[in-house]
Amino acid sequence: MTNRWYACGALLTMVVVGVPLYGQSSPEPSGEKTTPVLSIPSIASHEVRTEIEERNYAGAESLLVGEIRQHAESPELLDLLGGVFFLDGKYLNSAIAFKREEAVKPLSSESRFSLAMAYVVIGHRDWARPEIEKLARESPGEALYPYWLSRLDYDAQLFEQAIAEARVSVKLDPLMARSYDNLGLCYEAIGQWDNAIKEYQTATKLEREKQHPSAWPDVNLATLLVKLGRLDGVENLLKEALQFDPRFPRAHHELGLLFEKQANNREAIKELLTAVELDPSFDEAFYALGRVYQRTGEIQKAQSAYEEFQQLKKEKAEKKENVR
Repeated sequence: MTNRWYACGALLTMVVVGVPLYGQSSPEPSGEKTTPVLSIPSIASHEVRTEIEERNYAGAESLLVGEIRQHAESPELLDLLGGVFFLDGKYLNSAIAFKREEAVKPLSSESRFSLAMAYVVIGHRDWARPEIEKLARESPGEALYPYWLSRLDYDAQLFEQAIAEARVSVKLDPLMARSYDNLGLCYEAIGQWDNAIKEYQTATKLEREKQHPSAWPDVNLATLLVKLGRLDGVENLLKEALQFDPRFPRAHHELGLLFEKQANNREAIKELLTAVELDPSFDEAFYALGRVYQRTGEIQKAQSAYEEFQQLKKEKAEKKENVR
């Protein structure tokens, strides 16, 4: 099943001493609680603070490990270490640090959410769910948590449950575009095309009104319309998505597929090459590229693309197995 979630590697924008340390390929809409604050406790050394501000995360991690040993498993330092590991893309280490902190004292809602997101990134949504359920119980008025429960249930193919949870999120925050987008995914999954289109359209409208709109609703709507053979307006949707985020591989991929359907092979190849240049692990784009090359008679290039596709599939399967 195609995973059309918002870019998973950019689930959180953490802030240290008021300065964003890393951005997103498509920033989260403003006003939504998806940016837990990572604060540096006074017990942390000046050297740790400097390493973090300079984005030398490996250096900060090394220093923090030593300081945690000196301060008898300080929960504040463990919390900071969990956040730094997350920023450094070491999501399993991040989760371990947060769980070590929890053994000493209860996690804050921000740290528990970070823990849940780390679980999501490493492919353990089954571990993420209890954490988000706990957050939802503690903050029943927060739309973010039923939204995430809906996403987890969508991934588990529990579509009716996912729809119900997304509806709760929409009720709590009618302006939360991502909830409508997830509703669209759920309705699409159960074959309710008109409902899916309606929800995607609502999401795209809400995103256009934001300072930093996400490209995902445009891409999801375009993908469904192509699948249904309703090609009118699809190119405009995808070009709008690329206006929001010119470096969005999925948008380039879908535009390439559209050009392929239109027998515009040269433009299809151009867009698919851009997709794999932006994301060298994009196995679907390599497969589509091989298919188009085959149609244009470029057999050697087609074979190379297919081989890359097979290698990436193998690597993904091995990585998934190693996480279990």
